[in-house]
Amino acid sequence: MSLKHVPLEAVHRALGAKIVPFAGYEMPVRYSSDLDEHNTVRNAVGIFDVSHMGEFVLKGPGALDLILKVSANDATALYDGRVQYSYLPNDQGGVVDDLLVYRISEIEYMLVVNASNIEKDWNWISQYASEFDVEMVNVSDDMCLFAVQGPLAAKALQPLTNALLDSMSYYTFEKTDFAGMANVIVSATGYTGAGGFEIYVSNHQAEAVWNAIMEAGKPFGIKPIGLGARDTLRLESGYCLYGNDITDETSPLEAGLGWVTKFTTAAGSHDFINAAALKAQKEAGLTRKLVGFSMIDRGIPRSHYELCTADGTAVGEVTSGTQSPTLGKGIGMGYVPTELSKPGTDIFVKVRDKLLKAEVTKIPFIKK
Repeated sequence: MSLKHVPLEAVHRALGAKIVPFAGYEMPVRYSSDLDEHNTVRNAVGIFDVSHMGEFVLKGPGALDLILKVSANDATALYDGRVQYSYLPNDQGGVVDDLLVYRISEIEYMLVVNASNIEKDWNWISQYASEFDVEMVNVSDDMCLFAVQGPLAAKALQPLTNALLDSMSYYTFEKTDFAGMANVIVSATGYTGAGGFEIYVSNHQAEAVWNAIMEAGKPFGIKPIGLGARDTLRLESGYCLYGNDITDETSPLEAGLGWVTKFTTAAGSHDFINAAALKAQKEAGLTRKLVGFSMIDRGIPRSHYELCTADGTAVGEVTSGTQSPTLGKGIGMGYVPTELSKPGTDIFVKVRDKLLKAEVTKIPFIKK
């Protein structure tokens, strides 16, 4: 299958980006070094082009009811300008995808989904849409998305908009003027744990907006950031990556998504897809959990490395792992039996037939 291209690929190549295949797209993995880019976002401000992400617009009187059917969080709690993290449960006990739900109005919502799952999610939601009075539009190929992340993000972006960025609450958004463009979605969201904003623009506005952000960010040391640093940043913050930490086969409750699994709403019971089975699983008690762990011995945990007890008995595997630039040691996530899930518990990572000691660590690894 041929790879897709984000509209600003030529801009990234001109900036010296190394381009690699990711989630069906040609994407910039780094411009300088992963370590430099990671630290730029942690300490100052960086900009990611994440235009590979998918966006669906749902319009009509039945839009909320459809969202309540296909997603596990309580979307009735949303109000205009509010964003919610949620997931799409499948009917087998696993997860179709995790996503963001934006309430634009009482009858209009935007769903933001993972790039690798755009077609899968569209087909999954579409099969239920006919039950409700709703029009679905896949606008993924018409929109670009820039994530401007880091403690200086608000200062860097403020000259470009009349929206008061410093006073925007986490997980809210505004449709506002931005870099001379009207009706741009500016969202106080991100996937780094470093704070910042995500900017949704039409493809024809994208290059002008990117250049305006780069110019406005110059006094604050803004740099373009690739997928390599995005992965280390999200892992330090304990954020799951679909395809690694959550999948079609993983239980959302075992993955720690109980906080966005709402079996009731203000109106009564929340009958989302597979709700009864997930409720039964919760009541029966979980047999395994997704945990964070930090290396005590020197070594870098990688995806699919075995997690073991001291005697070498395999009890799980690493779902995500890296060398943490901020902490200077290996960190990771993986599923272990519930009895081994308490912070401080010793576990071992099997690296080339050697057992390296680690300990279960409460996530996020980096406190804000």
